[in-house]
Amino acid sequence: MLIRLDNLEKEYVSGEVVTHVLHGLSFSIEAGEFVSIMGPSGSGKSTLMHILGFLDRATSGEYLFEGRNVTTLSDDELATMRNLKVGFVFQAFNLLPRTTVLENVKLPLLYSDNKEDADSRAREVLKSVGLSHRLDYFTNQISGGEKQRVAIARALVNNPSVVFADEPTGNLDSKSGVQIMAILQRLNERGKTIILVTHETYTSEHAKRIIRLHDGHVVGDAPVANRRLAQDGEMLK
Repeated sequence: MLIRLDNLEKEYVSGEVVTHVLHGLSFSIEAGEFVSIMGPSGSGKSTLMHILGFLDRATSGEYLFEGRNVTTLSDDELATMRNLKVGFVFQAFNLLPRTTVLENVKLPLLYSDNKEDADSRAREVLKSVGLSHRLDYFTNQISGGEKQRVAIARALVNNPSVVFADEPTGNLDSKSGVQIMAILQRLNERGKTIILVTHETYTSEHAKRIIRLHDGHVVGDAPVANRRLAQDGEMLK
C-alpha cells in the first residue's frame, strides 16, 4: 500500500473563523496506480494534493505513506520525504526562466544526498521525454508543451515513488495536452504511480480510477469505464 487515509480532516482558522476544507476522507492508493482526483473549484482537491505531497499537514485523521505515519513527522522529516519520494508537475510549470533546461531538471538533485551522476541522470530523463535537443536552451525560449515536459523530467529525476500532476494540461493547447497525457500514461505503464489533479472530466478519464471530491467530501471512487488512451508520436521512447 502506497497511500492510506483514514478520516482525514483539514480546517483553517483565522481569528474566530474556522473553515472546514476536507471532511473525513478515507481511501487507499496502491503503488503503480494512475488515479485522478477530480472536483470543481473549491472542492478541496488542491488542499488534498498538498497534504498527500507533504506540502501541508492534516488537522486530524491518519495519513500513511509506504506504511509510515506521516502525521507524526517533523517539518524536516516531511521535507526529506517530499524531496525523495514525490515529484510535482504544476499547471504553471514553475521553471526558472533564466536557467537552462538541463539545469532546471538537475535542481532537485542539489537538495538531496544523491548528487552522484546528476548531469547524466538529468540528461537521461530529458531524453525520455524527447528533449535531448533542448538541453542548453533557456526555459523562456521553449514552447509551453516543452516546458511541461521539462517539468515532468524534473519530477522524475529523483526517481520518486509517486508523481503528482496538478492540472498539467491547463496552460496548453490540445496537441501539447495530448503529448503530456501520453507521457503520463506511458510512465504509469512502466510502473510509476501517477496522481492527477483536475477539474476536467476529459482529462480525468485518462487515468484508470477517479476519486471525486465535492465540498471536501469524497462523493465517488470508481475505475474509469471507458478510459481515454492518448495517442501521440512523441510518447516516451
